[in-house]
Amino acid sequence: MEFDLIEYLRKHNPVQRPDVLQGIGDDCARLRVESGYELAVTTDTLVSGVHFPADTPPHAIGYKSLAVNLSDLAAMGAEPAWVTLAMTLPRADMAWLASFAEGFFGLAERYGVQLVGGDTTQGPLSITVQAQGFIPQGQAITRAGARPGDYICVTGFLGEAGLNLLKYKGGDLAITTARNRLNYPEPRIIAGIALRGIASAAIDVSDGLIADLGHILTQSGVGARLTLEDLPLSAAMLEDQDPAKMYELALTAGDDYELCFTIGEQHIERINQLQYDLKLPIKHIGNIQENPGLRIYRRGGEPLEIASGGYEHFSDKRHG
Repeated sequence: MEFDLIEYLRKHNPVQRPDVLQGIGDDCARLRVESGYELAVTTDTLVSGVHFPADTPPHAIGYKSLAVNLSDLAAMGAEPAWVTLAMTLPRADMAWLASFAEGFFGLAERYGVQLVGGDTTQGPLSITVQAQGFIPQGQAITRAGARPGDYICVTGFLGEAGLNLLKYKGGDLAITTARNRLNYPEPRIIAGIALRGIASAAIDVSDGLIADLGHILTQSGVGARLTLEDLPLSAAMLEDQDPAKMYELALTAGDDYELCFTIGEQHIERINQLQYDLKLPIKHIGNIQENPGLRIYRRGGEPLEIASGGYEHFSDKRHG
């Protein structure tokens, strides 16, 4: 049955790239990296009851398992190319696999990504995807380039995925915009590529803004000041619940997979043009400072303290 699963994925793989010399069907894939490019590689594992609720539809699991990896490539300014997929399944359920594959390959086809290998085994449900993408030599955006005076920016809106998880745990199973953001995050590939040569540092917001921006600050050796009311919240979020709770979700909940990046002041006009070209909101939420640490203030100057620092993989915070 394992080979039936593999054969199903091979037959339903919609993308066939010319740089794949040999894909699924042998002990290894053989791939070609064009001269003048670097290869960016990222891996994420999604575990049932930890990274997604146990009753999440397989279509959403397939989509999200790829999307979170493409989001990592976007943060570095990479163009996606290839993926591998390792699946641990409780049983060989071809109907479940068909729905999973529809979600996975639907997103893969949008970005020209070819599945080139992987593995299947039996056990508690978990999905591991490794994604590879191309970056022109010397143009990678890392977490280590932020400098004092840089503007801190965020694409899209924050907190919607966290709001959905909050509602889900409260028994609200209605499909909402926020729920779609939890199950179907949009990897900001086009924005990431457009930020080459503009962003001084970048990261995708997977574990919460406080935690992920903190990685930029640590690796860049700088600090930051944010203004709470400048965080990008959708109108639907602000209408839904207490704004204070919504801002807390925006800071700590994670799973939005938007890009948080820093730019020098000289690039402000380019960012304004970029959000127009991409039809994607990009919000200035604060600035990089020389003194280490993250400081958050209300618009009137009142300092703010947030107890939670974002999602932690080895903690009691779980999605199940």
